[in-house]
Amino acid sequence: MAHVELSLSDVFAPTARIPTEPGFDNFGQWSATVSGALEPCLLIDHETKVVAVSASGCELLCLGAPDDLIGLPLLDGGLRLLDFTANRGELTEQEVDKIPPLMALSSGRLARGLLRVQASAANCSDATVDAISTPVLADGGVVVGCLTFFSEV
Repeated sequence: MAHVELSLSDVFAPTARIPTEPGFDNFGQWSATVSGALEPCLLIDHETKVVAVSASGCELLCLGAPDDLIGLPLLDGGLRLLDFTANRGELTEQEVDKIPPLMALSSGRLARGLLRVQASAANCSDATVDAISTPVLADGGVVVGCLTFFSEV
């Protein structure tokens, strides 16, 4: 015979800070979240400089230590992108502009795509990753950065 118990208690609803409160920093909140995330993810600002990256993101993309990347432009921090041809050549400038993080920054919309990443470290191998990027907005809907999640394919 099945036994079912029911318990009722008060609803716990955490109080969230309202974005219009003085001192609310949406970008800072995302930076702290990404830095401590277990998932491979990356946060860049509107100038494409790395603001935060998770340790697993660095490992997946073979980028070294997260602290070494902070403040560097995304593509100058060791991230080398290859095309999907048999020759595995580096992406052209026009192709680089279409990668999900940069598309999300320029369009202000969600962007998704596959990236072939060349390993810069000897103990890493090239990887193909699925990248999903979303713009981070400030007051008035202004794009101030981009949050990207990666998954190995």
